[in-house]
Amino acid sequence: MTPRPDAPGPNQRRGPRPLLLHLTLAMLRSSVSRGTSPNWNRAWQDSSAAIIDGLRASLASGDAEAAFSRTVVNETLRQDAALIAGIAAYRRHPWHRTLADPPTLWEEGGSRLLDYGAGERSAEAGPTVLFVPSLINRAYVLDLAPDHSMLRWLARQGIRPLLLDWGWPGAAERQFTLTDYVAGRLERALGAAVGLSGGPVVLAGYCMGGTLAVAAAERRPDLVQALALLATPWDFHAEDEDRARQAAACLPLLEPALAVAGTLPIDVLQMLFALLDPWSVARKYRAFSRLDPNGGAATLFVALEDWLNDGVPLAAPVARTCLRAWYGENAPARGAWQIAGLPVDPGRLRLPCLVAAPARDRIVPPGSAKALAALIPHARLHVPAAGHVGMVAGSRAEPELWRPLLAWLRDGA
Repeated sequence: MTPRPDAPGPNQRRGPRPLLLHLTLAMLRSSVSRGTSPNWNRAWQDSSAAIIDGLRASLASGDAEAAFSRTVVNETLRQDAALIAGIAAYRRHPWHRTLADPPTLWEEGGSRLLDYGAGERSAEAGPTVLFVPSLINRAYVLDLAPDHSMLRWLARQGIRPLLLDWGWPGAAERQFTLTDYVAGRLERALGAAVGLSGGPVVLAGYCMGGTLAVAAAERRPDLVQALALLATPWDFHAEDEDRARQAAACLPLLEPALAVAGTLPIDVLQMLFALLDPWSVARKYRAFSRLDPNGGAATLFVALEDWLNDGVPLAAPVARTCLRAWYGENAPARGAWQIAGLPVDPGRLRLPCLVAAPARDRIVPPGSAKALAALIPHARLHVPAAGHVGMVAGSRAEPELWRPLLAWLRDGA
C-alpha cells in the first residue's frame, strides 16, 4: 500500500502534538501560579501535595508570604522540568510498532478491509465481526501491540475479526460527506464481509465509527446480525452542553484551513481534543518521566502516544457536519441527523445490541454513549471501569472490555 503523504522517517517520533500548544499551556500555568501565589490563603486547595505541604509550612513560619512563594516557585520549576524530561524520554524511547498487517479482503480508494481471522483461530468458531473505527484516528488502535491487540486476541478465541481501515483521505475522499462514508464505503465493506461469512455479520463501531455503524445497521438490516457500540457518541449535549457548543463555535475560525487543505488538519484536531482537558498531557508526561523506561507501563505509554500522535485529517464536509450538526445542534440525539436524506433513528433497530460506555471517558462522556442504550430496544449496557482508549488497548482492556465483548458475541449476538 502506498505510504501516507506525511509518513514520518525512520526513528522520528512526533508529539505530543501540537507540541507548541502543550509547552505554552505549561508555561502559562507556571507563570499564573507564581504570579498569584502571594494572594493565596488558608482556604486554597490544589491537587499537588507538595504545594499543600508548602502552604502549611509557610503559614506556620514567621515569614509565611515569602516562604510560600518560594515553595510555589520551586514546585512549578520541578513540574516544568519533569514535563520536559517526560517528553524527551518519550521521543528517545526505542519501542516502535512492528506488527504486520493481516491479509486484505477488499480495497476502495484509500480504504481496505483487513482479515484478522485468516490465520490463527481456535476450534470454537464464532461470528464474523466487522470493526469500524473513527475517521480521525488510525484503525490500528485495535491492533496496537502483540500483548495489546483486541483483534488478535478475539481471533484466538474463535471470532473472525475484520477491520475497516479508512486510510488517508485522498483527493476523492476530501469531498466525502458522511453519506459517502456510510451509504458508500462502509456499506460496500459490509457487503464484502457478508460475502466472506456467507451471511449477516456483527457490526462493531468504536467511537465515531459506532455512530456511523448505527446508521449503516439501520439502512442495511439484511447485512447485520448484531451491533456492538464501543464508546460511541450520540447525545453530544449530555453532561456538558456548553463545551459542545463552544466546539461548534470554533467552526468559523477553522474555515480558512478547511478551504485551503480540504480537510481539518491533524494538529487542529489534536488542539481541539487537548482543550477538553488542557492540563492532561502535561500531567501524563510528568508521570511518564518517573517510569522505568524498560518496563511494560512505559512501553504501553509510548505505544498509545505514538497512535494518538499519528492521526488522520478529516474531510472538510465531514468536519463541518460534526462541529455544526453534531456538537452545535445535537442532531443525532434530536433525530435530525440524516444519511442519504433519511433520519437516523436507533429506535428502529431490531437486533441484539451491546453498548459499552466507559466510566472514565473524557472524549465521549458516559451520558452521551448511554443515550444509545436508552434508545435501542433491549440494548445491553456495559460500563467498563476504564477510559476511552484504555477500554480497548490499555493494561485493563482484557477484563474490562475484551472478555465481556467475547461473552456477548458468543451468547447474545
